[in-house]
Amino acid sequence: MTIYSIRVQGDPVLHRRAAEVRDFDEDLLRLVADMHETNAAANGVGLAAPQIGVSLRVFVYAMDNDDGVPPQGVLVNPSLVLGKISGNSPDPDDEAEGCLSVPGDHFPLKRAEWVRVNGFDAYGNKVEFEATEWFARCMQHEYDHLDGKLYVDKLVDRYKRKARRSAKDNGWGVPGLSWTPGIDPDPFGH
Repeated sequence: MTIYSIRVQGDPVLHRRAAEVRDFDEDLLRLVADMHETNAAANGVGLAAPQIGVSLRVFVYAMDNDDGVPPQGVLVNPSLVLGKISGNSPDPDDEAEGCLSVPGDHFPLKRAEWVRVNGFDAYGNKVEFEATEWFARCMQHEYDHLDGKLYVDKLVDRYKRKARRSAKDNGWGVPGLSWTPGIDPDPFGH
């Protein structure tokens, strides 16, 4: 298996809609296995194909949950139905997210606390489940990657300004930046 470098904010593949998967074949199975390996090496809870430079609608996750869903899986060509998103301000202690493509940063973001997930596994079998709380947050976060959005794109103004400042201070926002789990220092200090 291969551990891929993770693209950083500003890489064009992170900012455009990914293509539908058409072929459920050996190449897809290898991609999914490599994504799980990369996610584990990065201590991630989720990883979308665009984050490793592959513009396909695929993401993997590794997260315990209380929803009866296996703690590790893949979604290919997923769709989400979201519950209501509260209009309250995000809680900086309980609703802060991080992202492997925005390495080391955490900012609070309001998300729906419930989602219905539909898609396929790596073999083309239908997958359907409901996710709640942090697992629902993970599903929304990874799905956003497939539409070319990073969580920092959705922040309220106060935190969006901080995220932009951090990106500028880190030299992000330009093509070609990445970090490799297991080789580069872990930006989240795991």
